[in-house]
Amino acid sequence: MVVLNFIINEIFGQGAIFLALVAMIGLILQKKSASEVIRGTIMTAIGFFVLNAGTGLITGSSIDGISAAFNALLPKAATDTATVDIGGTYGTQIGIVMLLAFAFNLLFARFTKWKSIFLTGHMLYWFPYVFIAAGVDAGLTGGKLIGLAAVFTGLYMVIAPNLMHPLVKKVTGKDEFTIGHPTTTLSVLSAGIAKLTGDPKDSCEDIKVPKSLGFLREVSITGSITIAVVYIVLYFILLANGLTPGEVWGYAEGSTGFFTYCFTHAIYFGVGMTIMLQGVRMLIGEIVPAFKGIAEKVVPGAIPALDCPVIFNYGPNSLIIGFITAMITSTITILLTAGRFPTVVIPLVVTCFFENGCAAIIANAYGGRRGTIIACAVNGIVMVLLVGFGAYFFNKTIQPWMLVYGGQDFSLWGIIEGTIARIIH
Repeated sequence: MVVLNFIINEIFGQGAIFLALVAMIGLILQKKSASEVIRGTIMTAIGFFVLNAGTGLITGSSIDGISAAFNALLPKAATDTATVDIGGTYGTQIGIVMLLAFAFNLLFARFTKWKSIFLTGHMLYWFPYVFIAAGVDAGLTGGKLIGLAAVFTGLYMVIAPNLMHPLVKKVTGKDEFTIGHPTTTLSVLSAGIAKLTGDPKDSCEDIKVPKSLGFLREVSITGSITIAVVYIVLYFILLANGLTPGEVWGYAEGSTGFFTYCFTHAIYFGVGMTIMLQGVRMLIGEIVPAFKGIAEKVVPGAIPALDCPVIFNYGPNSLIIGFITAMITSTITILLTAGRFPTVVIPLVVTCFFENGCAAIIANAYGGRRGTIIACAVNGIVMVLLVGFGAYFFNKTIQPWMLVYGGQDFSLWGIIEGTIARIIH
């Protein structure tokens, strides 16, 4: 158990350590010098932490207030939600599932033509977490719980990145990596819709901006302005509903006010975007060349499946357009479906930005501006429905967590696994 817990918590459970170890093994297999191995290993870890720092600023210091406002505005759920500490109570089971699934992924990549290897460190943990939760919610225990979660995690690690592979190749024009992240449902849907409704020649990235508005070419500035507008609109909505914005958002009138709160949250978005994109460049610049050693020596033809922000550099305009579109349609859908699910769905800000952002970039590659807007509008509806129906499968375990991080593969695959778990039980 000591060895197992070390592998689970200190290696697989730490994205920076896991990717640094992968880079080190790849460089050693390429017979690089000690200096190159050390540099590549440490720079991979640094790139991961830079990317993670940017992501943290976006989710924790910028868009968090949007969810807080809607939490205050929307009524409470008609059905009580029970929260189970899945990570604490079922930590060992999650770890076993993680190791079994990753081993299956390696073997499958070694002996079949589907060559992706799932390397998104934190997702190696979160998918077993979701599948264990769905099994527990259905009443499974012991071997059945571990076995079903391991099967679904292993299948996901193989199927999702390989479905994403041609979509990512369409965006990047290269065959260096794929995506290992719960964006697959939204991305595949977006590619299909955009292909039918748009023209890839009319790209979001080619939008003509007047010289007087040249600053809008900077995605960090555009994103910051967008977030500021959202907060201003929410401010007046809170007032109109008899709520005090300072209490909702936790700033003290007299020392700081809404202007400071809005300004800092908006600018933190731009800071987060700048840092995140720099981290993406660093991580890709190190992990892809290092991974060639594994692809040549251990799993011939293998490609790494990485976190979704690695594609953001290829379509920053698409990312922002997709984010705004999905936020609008998801919010409208939430209002129209209020009271129809056993939970109150709040705006899925994280999903709209990250998973839908990746889908928007893919949609742009297949259908340009028109395709991107239509596809992301549909995504905004789909993600709300997934969280709403998913509540039937998570309301006894991790529904509060799913309200923030669901609405994509977590929800869809969790619903499928939960259904099978109930049949088995």
